[in-house]
Amino acid sequence: MPFEGEMLMIQLWLTSDFWHEAGRNLFSWALGVLPGILFILLMALVVSRFLEKAVKYTSRFMAASINQGRVLDEGEVEKRLKTLTTILSTGIRLLLWLVVSMMILRRLGIDVAPLMAGAGILGLAVGFGAQELVRDFIAGFFILMENQIRLGDVALINGTGGLVEHVGLRTVVLRDNTGTVHVFQNGKINTISNMTKDWSAQVFDIGVAYKEDTDHVVSVMRRVAADLRKDEVLGPDILEDMEVMGVDAFAESAVVIKARIKTRPIRQWAVGREYRRRLKYAFDREGIEIPFPHRTVFLGEGQPSQLPGPFPESSSELSSREEADGRGRGGR
Repeated sequence: MPFEGEMLMIQLWLTSDFWHEAGRNLFSWALGVLPGILFILLMALVVSRFLEKAVKYTSRFMAASINQGRVLDEGEVEKRLKTLTTILSTGIRLLLWLVVSMMILRRLGIDVAPLMAGAGILGLAVGFGAQELVRDFIAGFFILMENQIRLGDVALINGTGGLVEHVGLRTVVLRDNTGTVHVFQNGKINTISNMTKDWSAQVFDIGVAYKEDTDHVVSVMRRVAADLRKDEVLGPDILEDMEVMGVDAFAESAVVIKARIKTRPIRQWAVGREYRRRLKYAFDREGIEIPFPHRTVFLGEGQPSQLPGPFPESSSELSSREEADGRGRGGR
């Protein structure tokens, strides 16, 4: 019969002590290897927790070093710590689990030297083929170390503005007012304009009519700013008294007075909106005119025409007269 020999071998193999021996070997191997692997994983978790605390301390130290003696409020320090902590934690976590993986492979009896050599060759090949990625990482490193932007800042990157939601070694992510997310490769960032670093400012260009007394207008503006600084909600956000630069321009229909209020980071827009609201009420009370485009229409009675002679003939009368003239010429 075909396959008779093979069937006999399988039957003998199944009835032998192979499975018992294999089970004993597997159990012995598990007793010898698994405790070591579990110990490595347990130590990795302990080291990971310890490194998290160390990263927070290191980030605070680095943030203080970058400050270079400047006094920042708690919000600024918190943004900087959050950014540095995120980057350092990610890098250290990857390095830690890479080492743990190598230790587990060695515990399983796998030689990691060829793997490391192969990884080195692969990394070299990837480095040649991923120069743009390397450029992104280098640019991201300097963005972080120079403290150009942090999580929670409002910034303009290459002309696009939004709230900074992510700062990494490869990309920066902004979200604008419409909710659109903009992702920038660090290596392709040409300009960064941070509108909320250390402190912010709201600039006002207030236009009033030419007939108004500019000194009186400035005094009203200062008074409104002083009252706003006493406000329980927005007052703590204002760092200094209003700075009035003076008459900045003579526009088409207004005298423009420029002023500025210095605020805590990211609070300039809220302060600016409330100041404009209060200033409008103050101008109304003081009778100060704010120019706006308008059109004046004069309505009057029409005058009779001064053209000499009778009114021009209508089209029907003119055509009838031309026909009569034609018949007359034909008769002659």
